[in-house]
Amino acid sequence: MKQILFVSHCVLNTASKVKSYKTDEMAGEEALRRRLVHAAVDQGVQLIQLPCPEFLQYGARRWGHTCDQFDNVFFRDYCRRMLGPVLVQIQEYLENPEEFELLGVLGIDGSPSCGVKYTCRAPWGGEFSGRDVTDLLKSCKLSEGSGVMITILGEMLAQKGITMRMEGLFAPQPERALSMLEPEKKL
Repeated sequence: MKQILFVSHCVLNTASKVKSYKTDEMAGEEALRRRLVHAAVDQGVQLIQLPCPEFLQYGARRWGHTCDQFDNVFFRDYCRRMLGPVLVQIQEYLENPEEFELLGVLGIDGSPSCGVKYTCRAPWGGEFSGRDVTDLLKSCKLSEGSGVMITILGEMLAQKGITMRMEGLFAPQPERALSMLEPEKKL
């Protein structure tokens, strides 16, 4: 039986991430990402890459955004359209339980799109020019809650009556991500 884990796009392609200048903070996430990918390959877990709504909307040279900026009808609709083919794949795998076991969805905690337990929040918006935005930029905080795309995916799964585990890759809590490589224990 093939085990399948759906992963946020940047788990397999960090080139899609917004450019970071905080290399020390990113080192822990990168080490965990590599550890997880190597373990998945060693265990024969199939990794299916979710699309990255931020890269597809804004490209490689985008600014960092917050969940509050993406939480609007336009971005939510874009995520639904983008996730339609993913939902169809999930349904197909679930219709063949003798061949496939879905381990769940692994997001990236802290992401405004793919956070599972944590996302980034701030009251950003408006014009940069003509004002000092230093304090505004400092207002960005890691907050409990899901990113917009993960929220939409959860809603779409629920509408189809599908329950899947979701966890986020988060360096301070590596066991959460690594647990996704193990089959869910049936009670």
